Amino acid sequence: MMRTKWAILCSGWGANAIDVMEEYFCNEEVSENFEIALLIYDAEQCGAAQTAQKAGIETLQIKRSDFNNYEEHQQELIIELKRREIDFIFMMNYKYLIRKDMLNSFPNQIINIHPSLFPSFLATKTAIQDAISYGVKITGITTHRIDHEYDKGEILFQVPIKVNSEDSFDTLYPKFKKKGKKIILQTMLGISNNYTKNNPR
Repeated sequence: MMRTKWAILCSGWGANAIDVMEEYFCNEEVSENFEIALLIYDAEQCGAAQTAQKAGIETLQIKRSDFNNYEEHQQELIIELKRREIDFIFMMNYKYLIRKDMLNSFPNQIINIHPSLFPSFLATKTAIQDAISYGVKITGITTHRIDHEYDKGEILFQVPIKVNSEDSFDTLYPKFKKKGKKIILQTMLGISNNYTKNNPR
């Protein structure tokens, strides 16, 4: 059975990526249908890279600071991703805006996760705290394809998260952490199954 090949991009420690990889190897349904083949990271201290290496997933450090600009940096990403015949890319806590050349090289193949229910609290790195400050009763998580606009693109999956009156960031974040890894794997599985169905090899 053909399995789609995924790459994960992360910039910092990679907490989301760690959770997803650990869950991935405990879930036969998802691991039978797609492969996490590569983790590309930026930071010197990256827990996700350590987890990937222990699990036998290839890791590759491509530091933004080694390049003159974002375009050169992402040209290197494109080369390495194409070399490994990656089908889809998932951004997990990846802080760099994906530029035109990379979008064109992987059309509709780059996926992101955002800690809000689109279209609320977009283009911010403090969406969870923003939801608390605004006083919403329901927030959530969205996975989506990316396009040329920041935190836009086709919605793939959403999961709601209830906000209680006594919630703070510290009490709400664990809910995001628990549901986040599940919606990421749900998204990867859904895309992989659809891709395999429509692109038999």
